[in-house]
Amino acid sequence: MKKYLFIISAVVILVSCGGSDSGSKKEPGKEETAVTDVSENPDYKAGLALVSKSDCLTCHKIDEKLTGPPYRDVANKYANYPDTIVTHLAGKIIKGGSGVWGEVMMLPHPAISQADAETMVKYILLLKK
Repeated sequence: MKKYLFIISAVVILVSCGGSDSGSKKEPGKEETAVTDVSENPDYKAGLALVSKSDCLTCHKIDEKLTGPPYRDVANKYANYPDTIVTHLAGKIIKGGSGVWGEVMMLPHPAISQADAETMVKYILLLKK
């Protein structure tokens, strides 16, 4: 009889503790972070449109090195920089640059506005892994 009582008690304790499901309970007031589709981001859409109609894809691809670095490499490199990096990189799009990704110089794009260049940079930075 004691043996059955002990087994029943053990089962009751295990069930009341929640077993292995205890990690799925949320703390009050804490929301779960949902994985979002980056392609739904307005910066992604606007930046992609600007990059697509420019000559950027002549030298850059998302994951493949051409003349310039892949966009994903750029995004990963600058992922933890402060927001001021957007303005800095937009300036490099407009004025051109060299030395950061090797000896090949990025040609200047003076016809691109600062606002459009910043939108393009925001798109590129969203490509980080």
